[in-house]
Amino acid sequence: MFSIVRVNMTDLSVKHEAVPEAYQGLGGRGLTSTIVAREVNPGCSPIGPNNKLIIAPGLLGGTNCANSGRISVGGKSPLTGGIKEANSGGQAGQYLARLGIAAIVVEGQPPQDKLFKLFLSKDHAEISPADELTGKGNYDTVDRLKDEFGVDCGYITVGQAGEWKLSGASVAFTDRELRPTRHAGRGGLGAVMGSKGLKAIVVDPAGGESAPIVDKDAFKAAAKRFAKALQDHPVTSQGLPTYGTDILINIINEAGGLPTRNFSAGRFEGADKVGGETLHKITVERKGDPTHGCMRGCIINCSGIYVDQKGGYVSKWPEYETVWALGPNCGIDDLDAIARMDRACDDFGVDTIEMGAAIGVAMEGGLKAFGDAAGAEEILSQVGKGTPLGRLIGSGAGAVGRAFGVSRIPVVKNQALPAYDPRAVKGQGVTYATSPMGADHTAGYAVATNIMKVGGYVDPLVPEGQGKLSGDLQTATAFIDTAGLCLFVAFPVLDNPDAFTAVVDMVNAKYGLSLTGDDIGALGQKILGIEQDFNVQAGMGKAADRLPEFFTTEKLPPHNQVFDVPEAELDSVLLFK
Repeated sequence: MFSIVRVNMTDLSVKHEAVPEAYQGLGGRGLTSTIVAREVNPGCSPIGPNNKLIIAPGLLGGTNCANSGRISVGGKSPLTGGIKEANSGGQAGQYLARLGIAAIVVEGQPPQDKLFKLFLSKDHAEISPADELTGKGNYDTVDRLKDEFGVDCGYITVGQAGEWKLSGASVAFTDRELRPTRHAGRGGLGAVMGSKGLKAIVVDPAGGESAPIVDKDAFKAAAKRFAKALQDHPVTSQGLPTYGTDILINIINEAGGLPTRNFSAGRFEGADKVGGETLHKITVERKGDPTHGCMRGCIINCSGIYVDQKGGYVSKWPEYETVWALGPNCGIDDLDAIARMDRACDDFGVDTIEMGAAIGVAMEGGLKAFGDAAGAEEILSQVGKGTPLGRLIGSGAGAVGRAFGVSRIPVVKNQALPAYDPRAVKGQGVTYATSPMGADHTAGYAVATNIMKVGGYVDPLVPEGQGKLSGDLQTATAFIDTAGLCLFVAFPVLDNPDAFTAVVDMVNAKYGLSLTGDDIGALGQKILGIEQDFNVQAGMGKAADRLPEFFTTEKLPPHNQVFDVPEAELDSVLLFK
């Protein structure tokens, strides 16, 4: 029997409650967004006592479904001012599901400057002081927690940025080796956790059981079909396992959509030096690990381990968006420097996309020269020190652009655009503009169809058809996030109809339902509608669902295109505006 764990930081109480009828049949993003919409006043301060932090595994969490251990973190975003769900890998998603926890809801606020940790196990829940963790980075925090609670737990933490409530702060989740390398990065939800005085959540899975399944035979058969689809698709069985997500550097660069030097060009002359092929080659030469999964049950294994020239651990393989943000976006072609900055972001607890975008904007504002890797590392170090400059950078690209008087600020709803220029990948531009989450590539990954020709093909350089493409993908993604599946399952799902059917069959078998594909689409639409309605109530009108002006006026080399998808087509994606 699943329950919701209510954590009240005002009176330091923890209680389990039955899942209300309004939240039945939901998990992951569907559950976090529904709780936020029903329980959080859209006008509240994101870092005040009336916001809530929700952490929820997906509908398929706690099962042997491949790649089903993702976890959603939700709340009102300190960065965008609207609703937010940020998604992460790591161990906590499976652990919480095995403990029968549908969601953790953290509410209230303790006395200022007081820090606490929450311990959850099968039979026990307790809040205790965490003063000894004050000012610690995520790596040091987890090391200290391991000494206290052991190596068989999963750890959810915030670094200094979360404690200081910076709007670029992330929530860290430990991986299989108990490193805090998996992050719910986008939207500043680490600041919400920090505002609750919650430094860490310890999840002890001992005694937990696999999630109950109504029809085990049907589930097993569907799970086998789904796993085979992942193992047969070239992206999930060859490209990602070999080169990681960084395989995209050279692909997007060739397409002319790799944002370079703060979105001033679409190709970077040093792309090959930081691409997935080079990342793989360096890792093998240095005897690192080129094939690693961020969570148990992953059969894609796209996350390697990056080591230095002496073979010492530096960080997990930087994701494509991280390599881009801290690399080409800043004119940097040094993988070692990028990996060190990735490690620093994980330690301080900040979103790598937001930090790379902020540094790129600062470089355009004259703080450092584009291409200055040492300068970028020095800027980033200020975030961990909490200097005035560090707090500004840690507040994101929008804040930095305003402070430095920069006109080219690549944000939507104040959240930085990721690694695909919307002038060269126009379906992705529609997603950036219209997603309730702010600029977010994962919300509707049109790159798959625009560039990789997965699920068909829509020419990335023409405006026609991009609204429907993005809208359909946003609907599908809302369900994938609700199920707790890794986004990369979308590749076989888009190309292989039976992969999608297998997912529906697993949900039906687990819960004893008879959902159809149309029901799944309706659920995705419902979730998007809930999120869009919250943003309307928070004061976001149609103007918030547009790209910055420079994308529509400045031509992007090499294609010399502007973003010209008509506003009417953008509006067609929106349900409530």
